[in-house]
Amino acid sequence: MYIFGYGSLINKYSRNRTGNTGKSYPVLVNGLQRAWGNVDGSYPIAPLVVKPGKGVCNGVLIEVDEQGLRDFDQREHGYQRIQISAEQIELLENTDLTITEPVWVYINTRALSPCEQYPITQTYVDTVIAGCLSVSYQFAEMFVATTSGWHHPYCNDRHKPKYGNLAGVDDNARELIDLLIEEVMANSLAVTNYK
Repeated sequence: MYIFGYGSLINKYSRNRTGNTGKSYPVLVNGLQRAWGNVDGSYPIAPLVVKPGKGVCNGVLIEVDEQGLRDFDQREHGYQRIQISAEQIELLENTDLTITEPVWVYINTRALSPCEQYPITQTYVDTVIAGCLSVSYQFAEMFVATTSGWHHPYCNDRHKPKYGNLAGVDDNARELIDLLIEEVMANSLAVTNYK
């Protein structure tokens, strides 16, 4: 079976902090809207959330077994796991993969908007975009373009990370991430929220 990872699970180093997974495949999923959101107030940051609706977002299909699924269920507390159909999924690389097993995604339809107390944090962004960059720069650009809510409060916490699954981010990735975020903030009404 598979999990569709659309945030920190795109980054193999971050997901390896939770459990063992098999291969991963870059994909587009139709019928999901991705945004920044405050999930349940139990964590000091605003992570990414998706909910069913008109939209498309990129991410990775991650092979998992039953134990892996239980491990990720625990990691993704505050979210609901639902099944998506193979018809919603478009593979982005040439592969002979045929999706015949269940594909799960963690959604949250009750998330609040990020705020000063629960902001979008740089270390979470770093982790997600580093994962995207491991696929390609275009994949990272697609992530930025298909994610809403960049105008909400944004905290640069690199000096004192608030995100507990920060992993797989090096100096080269940070330079590219900063360029992407600069572009986002330059086009955002909330450039004043970038601290």
